[in-house]
Amino acid sequence: MMTNNKHVLCVEQSEQTEMSSVLQVNPRVRAIRAPTRLQSVAARITQQIAQGANKPFKKVIDVSSDDPHRMGMAPISFVRQVLAVCLYPELLEEKTLPLDVRQRAKRLLGVCGGGSVGSYSTATSGLPLVKKSIADFITKRDNGVSSHPENIIISNGSQKTLSLVLHLMASGTGVTQTGVLTPVPSPHTLPMLIDLSGVKLVPYQLKEEAGWAVELEELQQALATARGDCEPRAIYISNPGNPTGHVQDRKTMERVIRFAAAEGLVLLAEEVNQDSVYGQGKEFISYKKVLFEMGKKYAEKVELISLHSISTAPMGECGLRGGYMEVLNIDPAVYKYLRNIQLTSSPPVISQLALEVMVNPPTPGDLSYKTYAQEILHTQTMLSQNAQRACEFLNGLPGINCEPAMAGVFLFPRLHLPLKLVEEAEMLGLEADVFYCQKLLEEEGVCLGAGCENGQDDQNHHIRLCVLAPPDTLEEVLARLRSFHLRLLYRFP
Repeated sequence: MMTNNKHVLCVEQSEQTEMSSVLQVNPRVRAIRAPTRLQSVAARITQQIAQGANKPFKKVIDVSSDDPHRMGMAPISFVRQVLAVCLYPELLEEKTLPLDVRQRAKRLLGVCGGGSVGSYSTATSGLPLVKKSIADFITKRDNGVSSHPENIIISNGSQKTLSLVLHLMASGTGVTQTGVLTPVPSPHTLPMLIDLSGVKLVPYQLKEEAGWAVELEELQQALATARGDCEPRAIYISNPGNPTGHVQDRKTMERVIRFAAAEGLVLLAEEVNQDSVYGQGKEFISYKKVLFEMGKKYAEKVELISLHSISTAPMGECGLRGGYMEVLNIDPAVYKYLRNIQLTSSPPVISQLALEVMVNPPTPGDLSYKTYAQEILHTQTMLSQNAQRACEFLNGLPGINCEPAMAGVFLFPRLHLPLKLVEEAEMLGLEADVFYCQKLLEEEGVCLGAGCENGQDDQNHHIRLCVLAPPDTLEEVLARLRSFHLRLLYRFP
């Protein structure tokens, strides 16, 4: 009897300890919105196939995220060759490698501590040589609008870079909590990142029927609605849009800049897809360039933080986790704190070297230029053709309509789902777009992204499809999607 009582007491103490440990978790972490877990389902099905399970498909194809190498896109030869030599310096003597590859690697190794990529970064905000190359790239891109290395901070990818900024800005609770105006739809990792950072997400809706354009009236309405609920201090812009593929024109950007100036908002410009514009008559213009061309009234006033990354389509080096931000018009005392946050985690050296190669590629006359130019052109052509092909295909299916993408790697089509399907999803406690994606994954082995991950929380259901895949892979995805979609409509008339 004593033993049983002790057992009960131990169980009760264990349960109490477990409950206490959950309650002791950081409230910000507990408040993070729940993921859809589609990736976990995809991993489980892949494991089942590997163990011999009988499925109507041989493999899972994941086109939910912008990870082109995983989908079969070849890396850029010059990038990998330079990094290979940096990782294994004995290759400096390998005469089969182009001379400019070995020369670049030797130059990069020369700025690494001890001449090795295995050393810590010599500066927490980034290697001086890499920061100078980034500044030179920005100056050239913006037709002479000068950029300075001291305004560049390198980090472990654009999401980490943004996280540093949001952590710096996060303050207050309730009506004094920092708010960030955020587009809907937004990059699918952004809502959770904002939750974790302790700032309030203030949604502003992009206009789908206008190709997912940013409208000033929507920004003004979102800001007015948020005041009294939080303290909006920044506006996040994705240009070219992720996942919409929208490319903003100069007039739109000028309106956004005037809005930010009038309302005292920090402008956070994510420009990761700047090298992936393919829409006819479209071109990328940086927010910094437009800002400076608007004159001193704005160029010296608006606080602008621009983000870029090596995950961009032509590079596609997502796993190396490298990105940078350029910081303009931020109070020097505040900027000091932004740099201090970075002290806790200096960016990996190898990703910094990849950044240097991205912003400082081979030029005409270099031995590697011809191959490099051909590979970049191949990727850009494939991306453009895939986006057009997939958009036309999706618009040919009943119950789906898709705005053409002008840039980037995603399509974001709208689903017009049968009411019975929506009701069944609700009974299962799922968003209708998650239910759709889960069924597609289970029946056809294709993993798409659910629109709710991108912040969609109304009745306009969407899916996210990455088109940066080899054409034959894309065709298989589209064929499986068509088969499933038509079956689903038959099942839910």
